[in-house]
Amino acid sequence: MEVQCIPFQQVPQFSGKDVAYATGHPALRPFFKYDVSLESFADVIRDKQQASTDRDLLVRVLESQYATIPTKDAVRENIRALASEHTFTLVTAHQPSLLTGPLYYIYKIISTINLAKSLQNRYPDYRFVPVFVSGGEDHDFEEVNHAHLFGKKLVWENSESGAVGMMHTKSLQPVLEALQEILGDGESSQVLFERIKTAYTRHEIYSQATIELVDSLFADKGLIVLNMNHPELKRRFIPIMEAELFQQSSRALVEATQQELQAAGFSGQAYVREINLFYLKEQLRERIIPEGETFRVHQTDIQFTAAQLREELYQHPEHFSPNVVLRPLYQEYILPNLAYIGGGGEIAYWLERKRQFEHFGINFPMLVRRNSVLWLDKSTTQRMEKLGLSTLDILGDTEELIKSYVEKNSGSELDLSQEKDTMSSIFDQVLAKGLEIDPTLEKSILGERTKLINSFEQLEGKLMRAEKKKFETAINQIRSLKEKLFPDNGLQERHDNLLPYYLKYGATFFEILQDNLDPLQEGLVVVLDK
Repeated sequence: MEVQCIPFQQVPQFSGKDVAYATGHPALRPFFKYDVSLESFADVIRDKQQASTDRDLLVRVLESQYATIPTKDAVRENIRALASEHTFTLVTAHQPSLLTGPLYYIYKIISTINLAKSLQNRYPDYRFVPVFVSGGEDHDFEEVNHAHLFGKKLVWENSESGAVGMMHTKSLQPVLEALQEILGDGESSQVLFERIKTAYTRHEIYSQATIELVDSLFADKGLIVLNMNHPELKRRFIPIMEAELFQQSSRALVEATQQELQAAGFSGQAYVREINLFYLKEQLRERIIPEGETFRVHQTDIQFTAAQLREELYQHPEHFSPNVVLRPLYQEYILPNLAYIGGGGEIAYWLERKRQFEHFGINFPMLVRRNSVLWLDKSTTQRMEKLGLSTLDILGDTEELIKSYVEKNSGSELDLSQEKDTMSSIFDQVLAKGLEIDPTLEKSILGERTKLINSFEQLEGKLMRAEKKKFETAINQIRSLKEKLFPDNGLQERHDNLLPYYLKYGATFFEILQDNLDPLQEGLVVVLDK
């Protein structure tokens, strides 16, 4: 294996804001608290030690969630260690995607595990625990109900509504049947299938099944998987939820930050509502909308007076669910957390939150951009070598890549730039003579020059099209490579599922990632199987 690291500025698939944060653009500096470095964690530790974290509650909740999961000692030891004030968490999070969803689900977890390891080496007097928050309260089922593997799309069909993590696993049976057929009857395929089947059939509720599946992949690294949809954790968060319901401060704070981001040249990310909480019950997760003296639950007949809503909050805090604007505060309020490790889109959300955190008196964590990875298997690297394409080449625009390939490999001169320059020089002489005779001829002469330049450019296009026919096989291979590595013009890590890679490489797949992912190092990690 060969591993390369391509600077983000040279990767056109990443957004401008993503690259700006990852490369330390000074215009974004007012929107986060800590510089991203191992040294800065000394400040984060000092600040987080001042926070009032209910560690005993956290340990009890985690132990209850893991009661039905046969995890390893490394996880149980990390859970118990959270009771100590010298233990801190490093968090990443994602919705409970089917079969772990796209590859970056795995990359963000390994980025977090590796950061914890680096911190353990740098600050041996403390303990650092990687935590994966499985966002089971999200209700966008279409975002998480599918997985792409071996050129097929597996889809979980389900008539339930509300929070995905609260859905029942019984409806996953057709997915498991389809998966077993796709994986085949090889020994390694069957071992992998049984691991997935066990996780998805042992538990009635999908959130618990997700915890077991992720645990089965990363328990040996001590990764803790946390479902924050828990009554006692929500009870701990009542003061913030009460302020959000009745003071509604978040909207003004976040919108003010978004305006400042726009003034700095960056667009806003999240849509902020008056109340950034959902009302949550089985088969229901809908917005709470203030209407005069009452509060209405969107698309239902449920409504409360202010007194009734406050009573509901104190009696049943589990009926309230933070949205994307409030969720970061919930996470940092509950956990002894130092850093959030996420992708460019997630970091963009967090950059809008600093003032909101300050308002509620919650420490704003370090924001660490997770590693992004492009994995080139052996057939891909061999094809690229045969075509004479580098990693940087394959990152570029498809049509420009094809044009460059044809120009490089053609035995004919396809560029008419020299001829166009000669023609323009002649027209300059004609224009000079024309202006001497009659200045009104200028427009006509310039128009003729434009027509000829356009004709030359059309001829260039015809020459290129004619030459492309000679390289039809290579061009089709380039298009095939681009579609394989950038499905639907997107990133591989946002499309492909883990399973084909795990079946092909086994534990080596994780080992290579664990050896080469460092979220404190900027750049796209490219793994080339040679």
